[in-house]
Amino acid sequence: MTRSTFLRGSAALAGVSALATTTGCGSDDSAAAPTTAAATGPDVGPVPDDVCPRVERMAAITGPGVTTRFRMEATDLGSPAVTPDGRILFIFGDTFEDAVVGGGFWRSPVGLFADPDRPLDDGIAWTSAVGGETAEQLVPYAHDDAPVSTILPGDLLTVGETMYLWMMVNHGFGTVAGTEIWTSTDSGETWERAAQMFPGDHAGGLMQQCTWFTHPEDGYVYLLTTGFQRDKGVILSRVLADQILDPAAYETCSGADAWGGEPLTILEGEIGEMCLRIVEDQWVLTYFDAGNYRVDVLAADSPTALAKASATTLLHGGDWGAEEHDVVAQLYGPYIVPGSTLEVMHLVCSQWHTGPDWPYHVEQFRIEDPLRRECAD
Repeated sequence: MTRSTFLRGSAALAGVSALATTTGCGSDDSAAAPTTAAATGPDVGPVPDDVCPRVERMAAITGPGVTTRFRMEATDLGSPAVTPDGRILFIFGDTFEDAVVGGGFWRSPVGLFADPDRPLDDGIAWTSAVGGETAEQLVPYAHDDAPVSTILPGDLLTVGETMYLWMMVNHGFGTVAGTEIWTSTDSGETWERAAQMFPGDHAGGLMQQCTWFTHPEDGYVYLLTTGFQRDKGVILSRVLADQILDPAAYETCSGADAWGGEPLTILEGEIGEMCLRIVEDQWVLTYFDAGNYRVDVLAADSPTALAKASATTLLHGGDWGAEEHDVVAQLYGPYIVPGSTLEVMHLVCSQWHTGPDWPYHVEQFRIEDPLRRECAD
């Protein structure tokens, strides 16, 4: 599968299938000045006042004039986490120097640090890159298809003084040979390949794409995983926070309050990139629903209770030339920005115009009342 085929397939899936949920696993009661995003998205006019959730499409946070000084005008994804020293680190996927897919100096993943003191409503601002002036690949390897074409990030996690990055090793784009975890013990400045995790076919191919977050009380990290190909549902797993690098320590949810058995699909559909975070007192999941060509959100009191939650659509997929604040052409990769609340959530979301291969960038979205708790249906 080529990169362009993969994204064209996602855009063509609009309306093909409906998302359903099951009730299994029941509820268990720097030195450089900031670089500010200067580019804008399409001309979508003023933000409507009569819609809910109320979505404001803000500026692009990557692209020409925004991340040029890091030699990364074309990139996607952008999974964020707060570093142990209090900064915000965003991890991006396949990255190129020029503003086009394939535009030279290919790296994956790369990282940028954001100004943690800047209000999110003022836009994400970059202070530095992992690697210095240039956004360098976190760990050296060759993109050569013999056998590794690219290694793509799933999600970023901070536990204590260590940062963990879930990675998918591609032997040809879309063919995940296995997963790895990379770690940093200096707040994301340097990285190493710390552990080989699962082969690509583990759990029926359902432990490739990952998002994860730490429970504040029970000592576990909870993971939601699926395949990379956007044609599968989601399973739930957990691992003790001090055993993240041990594949044998992971146990899957296999039923109501049951762990370690045959994996139970807790979210049906054709799911792509996901982001699981605790926002205030809620476990919040944003995800690309490829089957319905949209970005949805779920919220619950616990990871297992997400299986019973009702989805709210935040962003709709659309056609190029017909975009709005909440209608985004060839969208994917919705990640919750640290500092978000249940009243105002900030997302970063990717967009790739396959064919011309530009735009291929990440934009910021401000969403009021994302769970629709105050507004009428």
